[in-house]
Amino acid sequence: MTSPTPLTRPARLAAGARVAVVAPSGPVPEERLQAGLDILRGWDLEPVVAPHVLDRHTEFDYLAGTDADRAADFQAAWCDPDVAAVLCARGGYGAQRMVDLLDWDAIRAAGPKVFLGFSDITALHEAFANRVGLSTLHGPMVAAVDFLKNTRAQEHLRATLFEPESVRTIASSGSTALVPGKARGVTLGGCVSLLAADLGTPHARASARGGLLLIEDIGEEAYRLDRILTQLLRSGWLDSVAGIALGSWVDCGPYDGLRAVFADRLGGLGVPVVEHFGFGHCEDALTIPFGLGAELDAEAGALTLDEPALV
Repeated sequence: MTSPTPLTRPARLAAGARVAVVAPSGPVPEERLQAGLDILRGWDLEPVVAPHVLDRHTEFDYLAGTDADRAADFQAAWCDPDVAAVLCARGGYGAQRMVDLLDWDAIRAAGPKVFLGFSDITALHEAFANRVGLSTLHGPMVAAVDFLKNTRAQEHLRATLFEPESVRTIASSGSTALVPGKARGVTLGGCVSLLAADLGTPHARASARGGLLLIEDIGEEAYRLDRILTQLLRSGWLDSVAGIALGSWVDCGPYDGLRAVFADRLGGLGVPVVEHFGFGHCEDALTIPFGLGAELDAEAGALTLDEPALV
């Protein structure tokens, strides 16, 4: 199996760009959505809210409307030639239920554009990588509290969208090396529970071979993270991974216990591993491009991209 190659990069945003806001997963609080839209307008963007963003499923209240409606919103937004970016309002749960309802041939034909989200949106990041060959952005979402209330997260995202050459080196001052060293590869990752859940599905990534894997999660206790990582190990998915960055682990229990799991499950891979890298469900969350060649320096706590995230 050959190592992965960098994916197609979409164009950066410019003042006046039209951006669509969609809800592929959980329901969106209206007041938080409005606050996020105000931030986007302050960046001289023109946000357009998809029709079903504020819906709530009548039977499953953890979903933002029906699978068909969420998929239709996404499809229409992506295939609109006047839309330069598709931004997720929030995560939660539900992307896996709608991802196979999308017409991926039509999405590919619509051409590259910016896609942004994280958490449950991991399922869509993987779909874009595997079905379209498109680089995407793992970063703060429009109606998420950790975006609305955090200036640093806002500014790092804004710089990535408008001036990507200014953030080619992504550094986390609070990081430490769990396993020291440097590694080169193509970035991928997201919520580790979603990566494990993708295993065995028809369009799943065969492995993380040659990749720089950036993972985080929320609400998973130490034993569950052990189970998730063990599944990835047993399946061979982590064979020949180049390096690993560990982000935030909010509501996953005391970190000493988590660190022991990471050292036990990942330390034997023989690759650099950096912890506390500052992306995911945390304050000051960094925006991480997926699908780009980069170097990870575990001791310096830095990810240096070979080229800017956006063209």
